[in-house]
This record gives sequence, C-alpha cells and structure tokens, in this order.
Amino acid sequence: MHIPPTIKIFTSLLIFLSLSACSMNKMMVDASLPMIEGGMDALLQEPDLQLAEDSLPANISMLNGMIQLDPENARLHSYAAQAYYGISYGFNEDSDINRAEKFYLRGLDHGLIALQLQGLKDPENQSFAEFEQQLQKLGKDEVATLFWTAMNWAKLIDLNRDDTERLMQLPKPTAMMQRVLELDETFYFGSAHMYFGVYYGSRAPTLGGNFEKSEQHFDKAREITDGKLLVADLLQAQYLSRQKLDQKDFHDRLTKIIDAPEDLYPEATMLNQISKRKAKLLLNKESQWF
Repeated sequence: MHIPPTIKIFTSLLIFLSLSACSMNKMMVDASLPMIEGGMDALLQEPDLQLAEDSLPANISMLNGMIQLDPENARLHSYAAQAYYGISYGFNEDSDINRAEKFYLRGLDHGLIALQLQGLKDPENQSFAEFEQQLQKLGKDEVATLFWTAMNWAKLIDLNRDDTERLMQLPKPTAMMQRVLELDETFYFGSAHMYFGVYYGSRAPTLGGNFEKSEQHFDKAREITDGKLLVADLLQAQYLSRQKLDQKDFHDRLTKIIDAPEDLYPEATMLNQISKRKAKLLLNKESQWF
C-alpha cells in the first residue's frame, strides 16, 4: 500500500510534537519538585492549623495535576501519599472518619504506584516471602515511599479492625516499616519507631503485644527529636498507656502535651499543634476508658 509523502510527513510531525510535549511536561515537573519540597517544609512550620488545613486541598490538586502531566514520576506519587496521609490524620480522622478512610485509601494507591515504579512489583498480591525479598532490593532512595505507603496502609487496617481481610495485610506494611528502620531510623522525626511503639503497645501480650518493646521504640523516637516532637507522647498515651490501663501515665502525658510551649520544635510546629488538639480530644475520653 502506497502512503503519500505528505501523510508520512504529517504523521512524523504528530509523533515529534507528541514526544516533545511529553519531554516538556517532564521538564516542567522536574523543575517544580524543589518547590513542592519547600512547600511541604513550610507547611510543617505553620502554627495556624486552620491555615494549614485550608491550603492542603490546593496542594493536593496541584500534585494531581502534575501527576497527570508525568504519571510515571514516582516522587510525585510518593508526595501524594504523604499529602493524603497528612490531611487525613491531621484534619479529618477526628471529625469525619469516612472521609479520612477514603483519603488513606488514595494515599495507599499512590504509594503502591510509586513502589511499583521503583521496582517493587505487585506488592498487594504477591506472597509475603516474595514481598520481603523484594523489599531488600530497595534502598535509601525509596525510604520516603516505603514510609508513607506503610503509614496509609496501616491506618486503613487500624480503622477496619473487624475486617479479617484487612488485618491479614498487616505484616506487609510492618515489613515495609522495618525496612525503613534498617535504612534510616531517623526518617521523618523517627516516626518508624513510633509505628512500632503503636504496633507493640496497642495489643495485649497474649495477642502479640510487647509493652517493653513499645516503650523502647517510643523512647528512641523521643531521643531522635530530643523530646521536642509531641506526637510520640500522644501515641504512647493513646495506645500503650490505654492498653496497660495506666490512667496516670495517660493523663500526665496528654497534659504535658497541652502545656508544652508553642515554639518547642519550630521545624515541626504544625505536627505539635495537631498533637495538642488531639491530646485535648483524648483527655475528654479519659473517663470512658479508665
């Protein structure tokens, strides 16, 4: 079949323009990545929770738009996993649990996409043995993706404790967080240690809990931040103190959080403000739990 030269030229031009557009999109996204990182750092330092909450939807919309321009950019998906976790845990979980669950699911989806782009194939469906083997191939460049994916995944499980299928998934995010500890235990203020503080502290010893290990992980998290990040005490009170039925420790830790200086940890002011708000909510439940 003879194809006229003009058709060939037109087709070649379309292909060239398409490839050029893809390259331009990637260049635009790559140039914007430092701005995204700077924006996240600035948000962490924001003392006004209302301002922080109001800004997050626009940031997430911007991320989603950039992902449309460059859908195979693992860093963008990792940022999205972080953003959805942040808006859910910080601003929705205590007021709209259904919305929070939807955001955790979105965060998990983005995290899983990022992991697959970084070489972890079909993480949800492969056997646990295969999953662990693949985790060992991931290095420090993948720590952020591992962390935020595991956080979203674990939260979905925590919100659905009556769902046996969800509970059976817990070993995978836990293995991911163990890999984070191996690669960089200080990542995001030592939060992997807080994960294991909750993991061992939220269950009775007869069900796999270990109060001593829980305390060790919470202590390590506080050591990493010189005790300036209040969420470690918040989680210890919420999970370990409650599980041990230690009302005094529960009350004292939460009161300490509420009374902490506003400028205790400038680089994580927003997290500390969220911890203060959550501490007040937990104290309101003290008479129900003890």
